[in-house]
Amino acid sequence: MAIGKLPDSSGGGDDDGSEGIFAEINITPLTDVFLVLLIIFMVASLAVQVEAREQKKEITAQKDKTEEEKKSGIKVNLPSGQAQEIDPTKASLVLEIPLSGDVSVAGQPVPEDKLDNMFGLAFQHDKQMQVVLKADKGVSHGRVVHLMELAKKAGLVHLAIGTSGG
Repeated sequence: MAIGKLPDSSGGGDDDGSEGIFAEINITPLTDVFLVLLIIFMVASLAVQVEAREQKKEITAQKDKTEEEKKSGIKVNLPSGQAQEIDPTKASLVLEIPLSGDVSVAGQPVPEDKLDNMFGLAFQHDKQMQVVLKADKGVSHGRVVHLMELAKKAGLVHLAIGTSGG
């Protein structure tokens, strides 16, 4: 705000006593502040939108993973690996072993004492049957080896360990 004397319109001096004070508001600094705030809000809103999109992608990925786990029925956290040594055209017996250690075939739990019979029936059905063990990372190595030995004892020699492919 500028304060000053009203310019003398009569061209006279300062001695007649009819001086007037005038006030003038300079809005340039106010405009500058508003423009800076506008830019800050625009940048902040873009950052919030990007963050919201990323969270939405994460939620969608989590939902997809949950749906996939629901379809399989058992949560097995497979180790990663790239090797592919099984023949997808041959019949396979897929065993899933979660952290609890209970063996499941096609989503159905199989008691330990019935595994020998199951392996024997699979061998009678197809002597070239492949056995794929999908064991969680945390399952004891001895548990997996024990299941492999049971399969070998029944005559199933084509064994593979399932991985996540990553």
